[in-house]
Amino acid sequence: MHQKRLSAPKTYKIPRKVKKWIVKPSPGPHDKTAIPLLVLVRDYLKLADTGREARRIIAVGHILVDGIARKDYKFPVGLFDVVSIPKMDLNYRIVFDEKGRYVPIEVEDYDKKLYRINNKTMVKGGKIQLNLFDGTNILATNEYKTKDSIVMKIPEKEILQHLKFEEGALVMVTGGTHAGEIGRLKSYKVVRSSSPNLVTIEVEGREYTTIEDYVFVVGSKEDKKPVIDLGV
Repeated sequence: MHQKRLSAPKTYKIPRKVKKWIVKPSPGPHDKTAIPLLVLVRDYLKLADTGREARRIIAVGHILVDGIARKDYKFPVGLFDVVSIPKMDLNYRIVFDEKGRYVPIEVEDYDKKLYRINNKTMVKGGKIQLNLFDGTNILATNEYKTKDSIVMKIPEKEILQHLKFEEGALVMVTGGTHAGEIGRLKSYKVVRSSSPNLVTIEVEGREYTTIEDYVFVVGSKEDKKPVIDLGV
């Protein structure tokens, strides 16, 4: 299935008027802003000149996402995913550019991925399951809270670090006009209505307010920079 280039998500960094259609991602990890693997291989990484060439590269398992070979050319790739091409010794992480569009940056810490905890549920046996922002689910202890972030080793999905959603934490804004900006969480306001809770972010001496769904913890109060390479 395809979608019109002009109506593709704003997170796509692609020419809009060169061709009419572009591949639409399959249902899976991330939301509707995710990039199909074919588009990443052809239009971003320039590993193929045509869609047919890109599909051939993907079909033989040369492209890994978070350490796992993905052979579906429509597989959705989104924020903080790690894309690897072992035969070329290349590893990329998907981040935002200054306009809030997804871009791949080459990284060395390709065995780590940052996840936000969107929800917690209790499963059979009284165990706690963390429901993460990209659809991943893992079992963990009850010390983790929603809106916190964790760093995991991939593809093993072993928790390496816990980052709390708290005042002073280093955060990235993932939606709205400030998407891609990194600053400090200054304050958090619980709204007593159906409206989303609000978070005040401080970036280089200026402040603004955004909704909590757009806030992703990328470092602790003590960290001077994100705990994984985000190209900043």
